[in-house]
Amino acid sequence: MKKILFLVILLLIPIKLTWADTLNLKAKSAILMDQNTGQILYKQNENERRPMASMTKIMSLLLIMEKIDDGSLKYDDEVIISDVASSMGGSQIFLQTGDKYTVKELLKAVSMASANDAVTALAEKTYGSKENFIDAMNKKAKELGLKNTNFTNVHGLDDDNHYSSAYDMAIMARELLKHEDIINFTSVYEEYLKRPDGSQIWLVNTNKLVRFYEGVDGLKTGYTSSAGYCLTSTAKKNNLRLIGVVMGEESIEDRSQDTVKLLNYGFNSYKVNLIKSKNDTIGRIKIEGGKKDYVDVILKEDATQLLKADEKPSKYQYEMSANSIKAPVKKGSIIGTIKIFDDKNKLINEVDVTVKENVEKANILDFFLKNLRLALSFN
Repeated sequence: MKKILFLVILLLIPIKLTWADTLNLKAKSAILMDQNTGQILYKQNENERRPMASMTKIMSLLLIMEKIDDGSLKYDDEVIISDVASSMGGSQIFLQTGDKYTVKELLKAVSMASANDAVTALAEKTYGSKENFIDAMNKKAKELGLKNTNFTNVHGLDDDNHYSSAYDMAIMARELLKHEDIINFTSVYEEYLKRPDGSQIWLVNTNKLVRFYEGVDGLKTGYTSSAGYCLTSTAKKNNLRLIGVVMGEESIEDRSQDTVKLLNYGFNSYKVNLIKSKNDTIGRIKIEGGKKDYVDVILKEDATQLLKADEKPSKYQYEMSANSIKAPVKKGSIIGTIKIFDDKNKLINEVDVTVKENVEKANILDFFLKNLRLALSFN
């Protein structure tokens, strides 16, 4: 009787459930993250170490895009396919030893068709060997503070010591998305790649949500027998970009359904307030030894505040940490950050800042003219 009475009392206690409480995901682990702020909107065993399969290629793509952005690798650079690359198993486009492709062509094959042979060829191109590339992957993981990730290969085929977590995958994806060109590859559903012999390879995106869910434009699927079906996805609507990760799904259908649940929850429960746009001028900074004495400081990316769907924006306060810098300095180089606080002095976002234009180092003539102008100003 006491047990029945206790159960009745429990049933009468009001329990406030959110939409997140009712997602009922089938994934072994999952996470939903706001790309701009890194805020976690949903999590489920997010730090559990699991095989990541071809989602490995998110880190591979990150290292390649870094080389492209720093200018040491170009899209039209030629890549000669090695014996090692052509012998890769798993998902592949059957590249032949000695064939030549451009970096851009192989990036398409990796981003869309998850080609193990293509990513191996790119790894060799960028770091000399796949072993050097794997070392760079693990070094980057440490730089990003990933505590549950280790790489033993560049593609994601099963290995007991090759693993990650939903949280770590989301952090990798967030970092990759800073290289905006990647969306030009991951958002394409199908395309043809021409072989050296004139035949064509039909590339079809393994992430079917690119075609069937509005706003999805990446990133990477994965499957092996031990990893199950996995997907790190990203979608953007109304300035809100979300990153969703599901791992250990039993079928492609479960993977897609759980991803849709995550994205629907995020887009229906949250909105983003644009505080300042990318490239907005936020001040000026002194340049030491430059052709110019001062240069405008701009944001490297949009500064936003993530809000609940029914929440109103705050009043904002700003704190910029960017000291005087020495020439030369290039636009795009990070020179500091701007912290944004709400009206309760709570930090809500921190965004990197850069200079609005390149400033070259001053030469002797520049210094002479500066001193001349200074002398004339006193007359």
